[in-house]
Amino acid sequence: VQLQASGGGLMQPGGSLRLSCTDSRRTFSNNAVGWFRQAPEKEREFVAGISWRGDSTSYADSVKGRFTISREWEKNTVYLQMNSLKLEDTAVYYCAVQRRGWGLSIRAADFGSWGQGTQVTVSS
Repeated sequence: VQLQASGGGLMQPGGSLRLSCTDSRRTFSNNAVGWFRQAPEKEREFVAGISWRGDSTSYADSVKGRFTISREWEKNTVYLQMNSLKLEDTAVYYCAVQRRGWGLSIRAADFGSWGQGTQVTVSS
């Protein structure tokens, strides 16, 4: 596993969490990075993506205005700040490197080097 996702946990609705995706082998290189999530019995879905320069981002409609993706080059880390969490945000969150496609892709098939995932549970 080349990417390590961390920061998940149990949070009440309305709370915040910050996920980190660390690249210990410099897999990020000059690639865009994305966050995806997968809830039980559901397909993996795109959450947010950031360009390799960090100057372009994209978000799923379901998280716009609540989640923020960012990257810190010095630490080879991409973050996902999640605010105003909802019950439906419960899922395993994965980070991955975009390997193909133009611009910022939202297709899981365009990504590789998936991290092991971190569980986010939103519950009252």
